[in-house]
Amino acid sequence: MNLHHIRQDYARQELSIEDCAASPIEQFQKWLQEAMTAQVNEPTAMNVATVDAHGQPSARMVLLKEVNDSGFVFFTNYRSRKGREIEANPQVALTFFWSELEREVRIEGLVEKLSAEQSDEYFASRPYTSKAGAWASHQSEPLNSKPALLARAAVVAAKYPLNIPRPPFWGGYLVVPHAVEFWQGRPSRLHDRVLYLRHQDHWGKSVLSP
Repeated sequence: MNLHHIRQDYARQELSIEDCAASPIEQFQKWLQEAMTAQVNEPTAMNVATVDAHGQPSARMVLLKEVNDSGFVFFTNYRSRKGREIEANPQVALTFFWSELEREVRIEGLVEKLSAEQSDEYFASRPYTSKAGAWASHQSEPLNSKPALLARAAVVAAKYPLNIPRPPFWGGYLVVPHAVEFWQGRPSRLHDRVLYLRHQDHWGKSVLSP
């Protein structure tokens, strides 16, 4: 299987620093809205990259659940591999790729836990079966038996037939960005790239070479 000649030329849109909003959060919200309007597949899916205490990186896809003036929010099991790595090293990177729009957003920042109240509020909005699954799954640990996993979920459902509370080991994280790059694919691999860097209380913008 020869992969050398698999490539796609990009030419849908351009990105200039003049057209970018003053803050990367505002620019991201604009692009996310355009991705949802274009019915991009899984527009909130993002790659979360973490690093463990020994410097080994790992990455996985999760869903963005909120973006606000402070940053980007997602939820997970605190005991999962990413949760343990965040505990050891709170520096993370996020990546969004919207292939239909030939766009990518790269985010670097520090993670902090959301309050218990914020995590409770989101957990309450989840489907009943997802709540049971959060209790049943020993995320990132070896699974000896799928029936055993389903049995644990059934035990949770039997214990809480109406309302399942949030597990104490499950909740939200806020990624507070210090660098955000917007990438727009262009012909001949001469892509448009705009980088935002935080300087204390304001953001600076610059253009990067493709």
